[in-house]
Formats: sequence, C-alpha cells, structure tokens
Amino acid sequence: MLTHPGFDPVAIKFTDTFGVHWYGLMYVIGFIAFLLMGKYRAKKPGSPIKPDQVDDILFYGALGVVLGGRLGYIFFYNFSEFLQNPMILLRIWEGGMSFHGGLIGVTVASLLLARKFGLPLLKVSDFVAPLVPLGLGAGRIGNFINAELWGRPTDVPWGMVFPTVDQLPRHPSQLYQAALEGLALFLIVWIFSKKPRPMGTVSGLFLMGYAISRIIVEFVRVPDQHMGENGFIAFGWMTQGQLLSVPMFLLGVALFWWGYKKHPVKGA
Repeated sequence: MLTHPGFDPVAIKFTDTFGVHWYGLMYVIGFIAFLLMGKYRAKKPGSPIKPDQVDDILFYGALGVVLGGRLGYIFFYNFSEFLQNPMILLRIWEGGMSFHGGLIGVTVASLLLARKFGLPLLKVSDFVAPLVPLGLGAGRIGNFINAELWGRPTDVPWGMVFPTVDQLPRHPSQLYQAALEGLALFLIVWIFSKKPRPMGTVSGLFLMGYAISRIIVEFVRVPDQHMGENGFIAFGWMTQGQLLSVPMFLLGVALFWWGYKKHPVKGA
C-alpha cells in the first residue's frame, strides 16, 4: 500500500496568499509542449500550417481550453448551482474544468482559425490533435499533485491512501489518466500522423483514443457525487464523463470511416 506524498499545491509562494500553483504550471507545460511540437510539425513538408501560424493556434486554443473548460464544467457538472447563482461562472479560483467543454472550446477556436487560414476545419484539427495529449497528461499530473479526482477503494498492490480523503487505499486514477490519455494517446496519434493520412482520420483517432481511455478509467475513479444517484447518471454505473465520451467516440469512428472512404491517401 502506498501513501500520497502530500504535495503542497503551491509550487512557488510569493506571499502567504499569493503564489504559483502546480496545476497552473501544468497548463504552462502543456502549452509549451504544444508550441514546440507544433513548430516542429509545421516545418515538415506538406504541412497545411506554417510555423508562424502555430502561435495563433496556441493563443486561440488556450482561450478555447480555458473558456470552454470552465463553461463545460458549469453546464455539464454544476448547472443546478449555476441556476441558483450564475456568478459561480466567474469563480475560477475555486477550480472546476471539463475536458469535454475544453474540447468544444478548441473546436470553436479551430473553426475560427480555419476561416482565417483558408483551410478546411479538419485540416486544422488534424494538425492540432497530436499536440494535445501531452498537455492532458500534464493536467492529470496536476490533479495528482493536488490529491483530487482520486479513484475508488481497491486492494491492488499499488493502491494509494489519500490522507486528505480517508485511510482507504484507492486507485491513483489521476496517474492512470496521465498514462492513457496523456502518454499512450500521444504516442498513438503522433506516430499515426507522421505519414500522410486521409483528412479527418487523425482527429478521429484522437477522439476515439481519448473516449476509450476516459471510459475505462471512469470505472475506477470516484464519480462526481452530486451527479445523479451516488454519482451515476444512467444504468446504475455510467458516469457523466462516460456519457459525454460516448458521442465523442462515435464521432471519432465516423470521421475515421469518412476519411478513408472519401479522402483516401495512397500508401496511408
């Protein structure tokens, strides 16, 4: 049995009330990784994106992640409280971000950029998709440092006690997500995208990969207790995260099929 190290969520303290949090640093790491890998990809022959356009993608994408993530959390996970007090939308210091909301925000940002660059939306999203997973993984490391979004009780040898919760060994589900939707998804999508692929297939693979990873880990992660009955919103076992991931997976399958059916690439 392991015990959570009990990290201080504040990485750098300037005063007793002001400092830089680890979770914020994880966002910075994700954005830096996005920028560096994006510049690298943009220099490759045949790239639809120019190196100087990556800066615009990062700026628009960061706005989409933050605004979409916050709005998604409020509307997907905390809508009843929002109806009682709409001002919680602005209380970002209290935490609360949704991946699925961030995905919608990034999609809107990609649509705006596609119009600006004169490219099809899927050309932009295929460029962006391989750059996202490492940022997702960094965010999950931030969740682990903060000892939040922990897993369900378990008797596996690597079960971890989170003292701020209770003394039960639990799945370190944050690390599972960092490994699956972070590192593993990055390797799969990055390697797949290294060769010319039909338009939409890289985006489709990302959507399918994330959805599968999220659905799997949600089986060992503690669901949001304020959602449905004991955190389950359907069938007595399905969580909100799983429900939101189902249409994401289906869209990924559709994009993958459509790409190979309508836009085949020789040798892909």
